[in-house]
Amino acid sequence: MTNSPIKQTPHLAPSTTTPSDHQLRSPKSNRGLRKLQSAHQLSSNYAALNAPSLISQQRQQQQQRNSSSSHNNQAPQIPPLPSHHRTRSTSDAVVPNASSSAAAAKRVVASKKNPTNQNPREEMEGLVRQGPQGDIHTELSRLRHLVLCEGLYADSDGMSQIRIYVWLILLNAPAISTDSYLELIRRGASPAYSKIRNDTFRTLATNPLFKRRVSEASLIRLLNAVAWKLHDAKIEKLAEPALVNAANERGSPELQHASPIIKHAQGPPTTTATDGSEAGGTEPGIYVQGMNVLCAPFLYAARSEAEAFVAFHGFITKECPGYVRGAMDGVHKGLALVDKCLAIVDPKLSSYLQSKHMKAELYAFASVLTMCACTPPLPEVLQLWDFLFAYGPHLNILCICAQLVIMRETLLTSPSPTKLLRSFPPLQAKLIVEITVSNLRKIPADIYEELVHHAE
Repeated sequence: MTNSPIKQTPHLAPSTTTPSDHQLRSPKSNRGLRKLQSAHQLSSNYAALNAPSLISQQRQQQQQRNSSSSHNNQAPQIPPLPSHHRTRSTSDAVVPNASSSAAAAKRVVASKKNPTNQNPREEMEGLVRQGPQGDIHTELSRLRHLVLCEGLYADSDGMSQIRIYVWLILLNAPAISTDSYLELIRRGASPAYSKIRNDTFRTLATNPLFKRRVSEASLIRLLNAVAWKLHDAKIEKLAEPALVNAANERGSPELQHASPIIKHAQGPPTTTATDGSEAGGTEPGIYVQGMNVLCAPFLYAARSEAEAFVAFHGFITKECPGYVRGAMDGVHKGLALVDKCLAIVDPKLSSYLQSKHMKAELYAFASVLTMCACTPPLPEVLQLWDFLFAYGPHLNILCICAQLVIMRETLLTSPSPTKLLRSFPPLQAKLIVEITVSNLRKIPADIYEELVHHAE
């Protein structure tokens, strides 16, 4: 994972430590206890509480002396003070009851979280249009909180004017010029072009919303441009000098890389495969099957191909590079984590599926690879991705477990759950997010660490 804000462990992660007695008895806690006791002592003595303080008595005496001296000098008389009671100071105010204290505390917290008193929609649009007005980490945390609690405002087709910009912010994707994208298009067919053409025509083929908005030609252009970008990065990596610890027939490795004559004699770097299907699987590929479905929501949500390109390229290279390697090692790690996490959040369901020899690799491969984009409806996919980009795409593993929990009763009563798991039921983004957030408390710290890093 990268150092982008998304890959940081979200605030939703469960706490794995319990405060000790020494921590509970810190000096700060003792000060708070003394203040509370002092307040109770003040409120228990109502007569003393309402008696004027020494400072108040001195002020009244001073006012009387000033009034008498001004009267002797025949100056205009100062109007008398209002007859109502004086305003109490914080030190001698009556301690309110618990309910009013809780309500006041909520108002204070709300004012701190939303100092402008804007409604959530206006606040989110302001964050996107105007950028951070203060500390960037605080503003990003606020944006994530708005995405989780309020969600992005969209129509029935899932279209939102600010969604792609929120994604670009959360993915920390830099802006590029349209000319940079067009230069990749003008290069023509990439080494993975034939594989791309074999997949694009069936991308979300049964989804009318996607077919109405995104053409196959647009999908081909974007995937081909990404393939060129990954191809160039791969060539640059292979061209980097690799130091070895032993000298060969050309002499010392350090001298080989320092001498342009010897370096030129070695010849240009060669590549074993350029279509992303290398046997080793440790090198990044330029296209693997399933990238077409993973790319589809970006094109649907974006307002231009260039926006979709930079978001999709940043996503697969920073957040889940292990998913697009030739061996898809990140996907296989994710499948193992689905089995492991399901055994933690629902042991009974996990044991039943295991007894039927139903491992995640048999039913969850597409859901892991595509971040659940293979399961309709598309507007729910977009809403689920809002959550994943805000708090980390690694949470998709727990979202898959949440879908299994939703199907729990049906699966446990079915003698053949294989048929039910051939295709997941329609996504319910809000319910899935609620279950995922709840299950986070059950995940141990070491397993959560595996979730964070499994797609690297």
